[in-house]
Amino acid sequence: MDKQAIEYHIKGLLQAIGEDPEREGLRETPERVARMLEEVLEGTAYSNHDIAAMFGKTFEAPEGDSEDNMVVMKDITIFSYCEHHFALMYDMKVNVAYLPHGKILGLSKIARICDMAAKRLQLQERIGRDIAEIISEAAGTPDVAVMICGSHSCMTARGIRNASSKTITSTFTGRFREDASLRTAVQFD
Repeated sequence: MDKQAIEYHIKGLLQAIGEDPEREGLRETPERVARMLEEVLEGTAYSNHDIAAMFGKTFEAPEGDSEDNMVVMKDITIFSYCEHHFALMYDMKVNVAYLPHGKILGLSKIARICDMAAKRLQLQERIGRDIAEIISEAAGTPDVAVMICGSHSCMTARGIRNASSKTITSTFTGRFREDASLRTAVQFD
């Protein structure tokens, strides 16, 4: 990420909206924004494959049918930024389920995968697809379900200004796509 270019453009943006970038409260804003973007868009530096490799620590799965050993993690908190408006997507909860095929992920890795997939300019639909793809590769399973519920400031703070609206998206792969009864594991309560 080119922090110097970000600082330059943020200073220009401040001028374009009629602010004085040299006034007391704004003097360090371009540098702060560059640091913030480097942090909140960290996932931009990595492909889905890279993230799967970073957080792909697995353990041997318990024996038995995969449905008996389904892994479900709910209410993973993430946030992201909409690629259309640079607007915050917030109060986002992610529910993930997968059917192990011989190995299981460390639980913290599931939350880390969700967090890193969100740290890009994104669409909520793509976050779900990215999480499913990364979990599938990291856990070695084609059977993954992801549901996300979140608020979008491009809907709540501008435009229609519908403050109570929530967006729910789902991604189902493998047996979750084929068997609707398996999907109940990731539904929101």
